[in-house]
Amino acid sequence: MRLAVAPEGAGACARTRRLPLPTWVAAAVLGLAACRQEEVTHFRVAKEAPSPGAMMAGDMAGSRGGGTAPAPGAGDVPPPPTVAGPSLKWTLPRGWSQSVGGGGMRYATLTPPASGRIDGSVVVLPGPAGGELANVNRWRGQIGLAALDEGGLAAARKVLKTRAGAVNVYDFTSEGQKRSRLVAGLTSAEGNTWFVKLTGDADAVGSAEPAFVHLLESLRFE
Repeated sequence: MRLAVAPEGAGACARTRRLPLPTWVAAAVLGLAACRQEEVTHFRVAKEAPSPGAMMAGDMAGSRGGGTAPAPGAGDVPPPPTVAGPSLKWTLPRGWSQSVGGGGMRYATLTPPASGRIDGSVVVLPGPAGGELANVNRWRGQIGLAALDEGGLAAARKVLKTRAGAVNVYDFTSEGQKRSRLVAGLTSAEGNTWFVKLTGDADAVGSAEPAFVHLLESLRFE
């Protein structure tokens, strides 16, 4: 039996001579084999699983802010900063509430029963904390007031004598239609500087200011 042999190349798959049926079937089989040799076969390669070291590196990146880290619960309150030496104490006015911590160097948050925007805070910083003038001018800047010099600082200062020692008190109110007010006292003990501050809308702070002064008068270290 004679077979028709197709020429080499890509055309060999399509050009087969007309042969008797049995012979044609054999030629088709041979041609099909030749065509399969020209096909490019693709393989699906399974994705390689990350190594334990790579997974650990990803977890560390997430904890440093480079990835998504679990968010703390909505009710979580950061603990107060650790203080070397005695801690500042006070008598809370009637109707006020307080919570410890709050983030950063905030030692406690004070909440008076006043309507409007108002925030009470107790902050502790190590050492002189930049100095009294720098801190007072920073507070003034927060409510849109210009900085003071040493003479202006002395003129604005009021001194309360408490069991915690002398407390320097400042009271500032911004200008304009939407006024803000800030009342703050600062004292120091054993290398730490303590700030007790009430700030917010002028009317809200004004309504809470008498009770806040009583709170400052009750300051003591224990």
